[in-house]
Amino acid sequence: MKVLVTGGAGYIGSTLIQYLLNTYPNWQILATDIKPMSNSPVSTQFEFQILDISDRNSVVDLIQDWKPNSIVHLASILNPPPGMSEETQWKIDVQGTKNVLDGAAYARTEQVIITSSGAAYGYHKENKEWIEETDPIRGHSAFVYSKHKREVEELLTEYRSIFPQLKQLILRPGTILGKTVNNLITDMFQKPFVMGILGHKSPFVFIWDEDVIQIITKGIAEKKEGKFNLAGDGALSLKVISKMIRKPYVPIPAFLLQSLLWVLRKLRLTQYGPDQIDFLRYRPVLSNKQLKTVFGYIPKYNSKETFIMYLKAKGVPYDEI
Repeated sequence: MKVLVTGGAGYIGSTLIQYLLNTYPNWQILATDIKPMSNSPVSTQFEFQILDISDRNSVVDLIQDWKPNSIVHLASILNPPPGMSEETQWKIDVQGTKNVLDGAAYARTEQVIITSSGAAYGYHKENKEWIEETDPIRGHSAFVYSKHKREVEELLTEYRSIFPQLKQLILRPGTILGKTVNNLITDMFQKPFVMGILGHKSPFVFIWDEDVIQIITKGIAEKKEGKFNLAGDGALSLKVISKMIRKPYVPIPAFLLQSLLWVLRKLRLTQYGPDQIDFLRYRPVLSNKQLKTVFGYIPKYNSKETFIMYLKAKGVPYDEI
């Protein structure tokens, strides 16, 4: 088995690679990223190459030369560095995915595993209480990451019709937590208070990083295909989260927060605009029923257990509510 992992220097990528090498020592693993790996595994079965995922020729040539059985495409921009343009993010997220799919099709790769996101569903008033894989992928125009995930999924639909022999496993995770995870969402919980939108529960679904690694590995080993939400059972509202971490919960009326963000953005004091309150107002709450019944994986931890393990790892005092 030959497995190519893009975004291999990232947190999930590097953790996945080490797990694959330990679990399947006969597999050959090629990792790529725009930056070097900080702790590159020492193994005759592992190799690393610097690769710009937005450079079509380089990506297609590498895939055709190496001819992987499976490609795990993790390269994406979740938290863009200061100054990175939306165009650059698009080239990495959308064009990069197209490059991988072209290379896979030309090299007759058996399977691609794409990490999409629950954000692909978008933050909309019409979102169901529990979102399933058959619900529409709408993205959100105010969120670059969400918008690009919608474009990526549209691209995948197009390639399924053109290259039906290329198996696609599309994973849509909720918020991934782990012992060393830091992102925009975990940053919310490190503030002096937890801000919410008055009249909205703003539920979050969490999944532990080890569960994500196990799901990807099972997907490769069993040549799985299909679309699956990744989340632990249950969800935690912002009010419950605030109680657990012993911080005040401050619900703000939507119109007041929109007005404040409008002023702050005009003064260039924030990158967030009025439309972006939808991120808290209309959360996509992911159902994991298909993951458990069709894919055949039951997450080891539910959303509450996942959040508690994250708090323990960070040394944050908490109460079990």
